[in-house]
Amino acid sequence: MTLTCTSCGTPHFPHEIQTVCSQCGQPLRADYFFSPEQLDPTEHLEDHPTLWRYQAFLPSITRNFRISLGEGQTPLLERIFKGVRIYFKDESSNPTGSFKDRGMCVALTMARALGIQKIALPSAGNAAVSASAYALAGNLRCRVFLPTGIPDNLAQEVSDNGAEVVLAGSTIAEAGQRMAAAMDDSWFDVSTLKEPYRVEGKKTLGLEIAEQLGWAFPDYVIYPTGGGTGLLGIWKAFKELRRLGWVNQDLPEMIAVQTNGCAPVVAAFNNHLAETSPWLNPKTRALGLNVPSPLGGRWMLSVLGESRGAALAVAEDEIDAARVRLNKVAGSQAGPEAAVAWRGLELLVERGLIGEGKRAVVLITGDDRRYS
Repeated sequence: MTLTCTSCGTPHFPHEIQTVCSQCGQPLRADYFFSPEQLDPTEHLEDHPTLWRYQAFLPSITRNFRISLGEGQTPLLERIFKGVRIYFKDESSNPTGSFKDRGMCVALTMARALGIQKIALPSAGNAAVSASAYALAGNLRCRVFLPTGIPDNLAQEVSDNGAEVVLAGSTIAEAGQRMAAAMDDSWFDVSTLKEPYRVEGKKTLGLEIAEQLGWAFPDYVIYPTGGGTGLLGIWKAFKELRRLGWVNQDLPEMIAVQTNGCAPVVAAFNNHLAETSPWLNPKTRALGLNVPSPLGGRWMLSVLGESRGAALAVAEDEIDAARVRLNKVAGSQAGPEAAVAWRGLELLVERGLIGEGKRAVVLITGDDRRYS
């Protein structure tokens, strides 16, 4: 494995602590040197009921460093909607109720293996709970910066996991600014795409989807997009499976869905730009999507282009009703972020852009017990 800058291509040594590119400040991507002769699905999947089943696709880590709370292996629920075969990837059954557990599992495992003892991040909710839970399991210190308007029970849950809670600012961006000013070099930043391995954890989403479909790809992946690690990880997984010959069919179209209250990726995509620009005055009830200036904006746009995909924004005032419809169709208790993805799917079907007989995966990123 090596680490490669997603923008300028500068290589970085993976066996040392790495954050973003030392040359341009963009996210790093883990690249593997495996080939079809080295990996076979009948031999290289571990008999393990967690995401560590896919250890062959993850950084090489000895078992004694692994942190696990039982994450991954979540259900793929099949439904029919106006002739389209829908598969809901329901991440609410993860240990802390969201897909954040996949990224934190691998990122904190790697941090532990590299000798890191203290981790920090800003969060609007689910990431804080997940990071604090995995830090506790891995015997790591954790400091979390949360917006002041966060629900008391959520902040209490983070604190109960042994993390230090700092309330700062009214948004996750402001909490992040406070963290940057307060954090010294002894704390390792595990914010979205500030280190390479949360994407690797989210990559297991794509590996599971393909395996659950009988080593096949869907035609579309509908992803509620904030920081975008899941979008990036799923696409990365599909490309690796295709390169290895585990799946021999066309790669799917990746669809990023945001809200009209915060849509930097949609704006850049519609204007044929290679980079996102900061979204002014962001405001959305889907707090997990309130990311006005995503660090991985350039990377996400390249994935949308490479996959022949698209980006669209749904109206804020349609989220609540979409959430009711989604939970009725899926039999779930999904949060507002998943409702944004579902509304995006509805619009694509209504406009004839996804036709009958096609297969689409819709991400349910977490349950409705807390913000994302």
